[in-house]
Amino acid sequence: MKQNVKFISTAFCMFVWAISLFAQTNYYTATKAFNENGYTYQCDVTASRSVTLYNKNNKWVYAKQVYKNTDTIFIMPEAGVDLWEDDNWTRAKRFEIVNNAFSASEKQRVKGRDFVISMYINPETGKVDEVDFSFVNFNSYATIPISVYRKIEVELKKSVWFTHHRR
Repeated sequence: MKQNVKFISTAFCMFVWAISLFAQTNYYTATKAFNENGYTYQCDVTASRSVTLYNKNNKWVYAKQVYKNTDTIFIMPEAGVDLWEDDNWTRAKRFEIVNNAFSASEKQRVKGRDFVISMYINPETGKVDEVDFSFVNFNSYATIPISVYRKIEVELKKSVWFTHHRR
């Protein structure tokens, strides 16, 4: 009798857990535009199920990066490039913005998983001009609504800037 009760309670718990997994909406299953409250985001999904999510007004997402003076293509060296001053506050500010954008339940869903935020920096002002997000559409970031990504974009543009490293 004890084993039956234990089996039934374990099965019930697994059933509830499975339902909660499938209850999360995957917003980014196909390439499409999202028209929200005064803004439009584009979601591009590749055959490998990689997602690029960005504000439809962005113009740099797929543009080749080139040096302004020579028009040659910029390729990031493996060791990185020393273009900006020591990052004594921007890194912490970026993490704070992202952490504050997610609700407690969203933080639990994405815990331990990575996604990429690309920031396009204006070379004249050091301000963030554009932002895009990359993740695969079969992980928990695909369950995060557009409004959260919008909040991150707006805050990064408002609160983060870089200054040129002078030697």
